[in-house]
Amino acid sequence: MDTHSSIIIYNVTVYSENQTLKNGYIKLTNQKITEIGEIHQYVRQTKDHVIELSPSYKVIPGAIDVHIHGVNNADAMDGTAEALKTMARTLPKEGTTSFLATTMTQSNEAVEKALRNAGAYIEEQTSTDAEVVGIHLEGPFISPKRAGAQPPTHIQDPNVALFQEWQKAAGGHIKLVTLAPEQPNGLALTSYLKETNVVASIGHSDSTYDQVREAIEAGASHITHLYNGMRGLHHREPGVLGAAYLRNELFVELITDGIHCRPEMVKLAYDQITSERMILITDSLRAKWLKNGTYDLGGQPVHVNDTTATLADGTLAGSILKMNDAIKNTMSFTNCSLEDIVKMTAENPAKQLNLFDTKGSLKIGKDADIVVLNENLDVEMTFCRGTLSFQKED
Repeated sequence: MDTHSSIIIYNVTVYSENQTLKNGYIKLTNQKITEIGEIHQYVRQTKDHVIELSPSYKVIPGAIDVHIHGVNNADAMDGTAEALKTMARTLPKEGTTSFLATTMTQSNEAVEKALRNAGAYIEEQTSTDAEVVGIHLEGPFISPKRAGAQPPTHIQDPNVALFQEWQKAAGGHIKLVTLAPEQPNGLALTSYLKETNVVASIGHSDSTYDQVREAIEAGASHITHLYNGMRGLHHREPGVLGAAYLRNELFVELITDGIHCRPEMVKLAYDQITSERMILITDSLRAKWLKNGTYDLGGQPVHVNDTTATLADGTLAGSILKMNDAIKNTMSFTNCSLEDIVKMTAENPAKQLNLFDTKGSLKIGKDADIVVLNENLDVEMTFCRGTLSFQKED
């Protein structure tokens, strides 16, 4: 195909930023969305490459996964460009076009290596794969009481000076930090993150409701993987979970594999938080898209079967959830609409990461990060900044 031509996805249902067009088309030119309209409005140009489908096919913005460790035998903690390249090449298969390379609690040296690598990769990446739009630092500034699968030996108190060193090593690309604000210096780090336009997320935290309130006042605006690694709900102590339900200042991540939390609890969270504040994540590890077996997570063996990844003691250790399955599951568990899904997979994460001027919705002038779903909501095609990055085989 001529590199100067435009791609037109024609006769489809287009979920644009402000309306859903049942018999629509969308035009991609030079990595951007250049037209959206109804098919009768389309005027064909000589070099247009038209992909004609049917209105049962749905065009939505690519998902932005703000919490993902690995996929296809690659992990952000590997600290290699090849690992991130593998992630970026694989994720379009599940409808993800942007992501935060997510670290985990490890030695300072291992974390810094991963941060330097991710920062360098972000500066040099091309437009043909899913885009690493930043780094999510998960740990080590968390609560030992809520470690989950984070290795307790490397957990440490929040430390502004250390974070400054790491942000410098990452080339300024750390965009989100999961921390326990109730730990010593937790509020100081939360305030510093807010001042420097980094999202402070409460996670792996034993905070009480009042401590979460203090963290929000200091600048926290996000909750890491709701239900998991946090103080739960009690009628005399609402905890982190109660705050996630009640505080409108917070965007809230959720892993909707039906394992990290039961379908009924996904429904409960959705009904309370709604698509206005929910963000779907995968929190996946290197075993995703691989066969069952034993894999590594932060130096710990993780046992993977068809649906679940666990440490030797049975602790859940991330997921093997694909974003496309998260979409299907969420619609099944909550009866939400595809418009709601678009908010939770694209719009909300883009707004939280301050990317909504270029990503997170289908609008003229924005990056052509586009996913085509068939009538069964399977990923048919994924375009990363206007380049066809994945096409389903017949």
